[in-house]
Amino acid sequence: MKNTIIVAIAILLFSCTKKLPPVHPDIISEKVQYDTDDPAIWIHPTDASKSIVFGTDKDIDGAIYAFDLEGKIIPSKVIENIKYPNNIDLEYGFKLNDSVTTDIIVFTERERNRIRLFSVPDMKPIDNGGFPVFEDETTLELRRPMGIGLYKSPVDHNISAIVSRKSGPENEYLYQYQIISDSLGVRTKLIRKFGKFSTKKEIEAIAVDDELGFVYYADEGVGIRKYYADPKKGNDELAFFGGEYFEDDIEGIAIASKPEGNGVLIVSDQQKGQFNVFSRKDNSFIKAINLGTNETDGCEVTTVPLNTTFGKGLFVAMNNEQNFYFYNLEKLGL
Repeated sequence: MKNTIIVAIAILLFSCTKKLPPVHPDIISEKVQYDTDDPAIWIHPTDASKSIVFGTDKDIDGAIYAFDLEGKIIPSKVIENIKYPNNIDLEYGFKLNDSVTTDIIVFTERERNRIRLFSVPDMKPIDNGGFPVFEDETTLELRRPMGIGLYKSPVDHNISAIVSRKSGPENEYLYQYQIISDSLGVRTKLIRKFGKFSTKKEIEAIAVDDELGFVYYADEGVGIRKYYADPKKGNDELAFFGGEYFEDDIEGIAIASKPEGNGVLIVSDQQKGQFNVFSRKDNSFIKAINLGTNETDGCEVTTVPLNTTFGKGLFVAMNNEQNFYFYNLEKLGL
């Protein structure tokens, strides 16, 4: 009887840790120099086949890499000499003045305690060297930025950056900065501190749903937290979910939006090497997917058709071999 129980427990443990059959990528990008982390997808306004995938390369002499849809590095679009870039996000139509707008990428530069802002696709810095974050903190560890998510208000079209850090308090872990362009140039203004933290690990992954007005972030050791992205709607936590479906670290979050509020959140289950999928409408668990990646940090998705390879959209996931995996979204069965 005792041996039977032991065997039964062993089978149960094996079934809990066994990976699902892998879905293979359509494209594997060229390798970066050091350590990939987080991607962002820029969709070309007139020819989607010319869209660009950006990805961070973490190191004291790091970079923001740019890839075409074949996974080839675009040397003219690479931003070099960045001191430990961590996470990146992208937004469209940032208003520089009354007559000029530009798409932008914003990324964290951890070793300089700053966020950086570049125009896309010309890759010009428009931040005068970067904007300091968490300036009111006196401890260095509490000032080192990691995750970032951009929010564009559907009401006034202002763009703000929600930033997390390497370590922080139980409350007000995240800071939100409005990005402003006026007669003084481009600058940032702190407009909110918010967000609970379990104190168990750290907070890195942030994803913003512009259409529905929510921000999600991974409290890595315990679950996914959900808040309003608009500071005017308050700082109350709206949902806390998903932790029981992850083996260990909860990492990158990507939002695949569909009409009428449908779609999914795709979240990296880092140590298990899989992704958990949750409903965009009610945050309920849908399924897990094994995409064959190893130790995935960041991921990103678009539901826009791009070319013949990515005719139903594109999902990009960091892989722990200095590269990124590209998938036709249809292969994920979502």
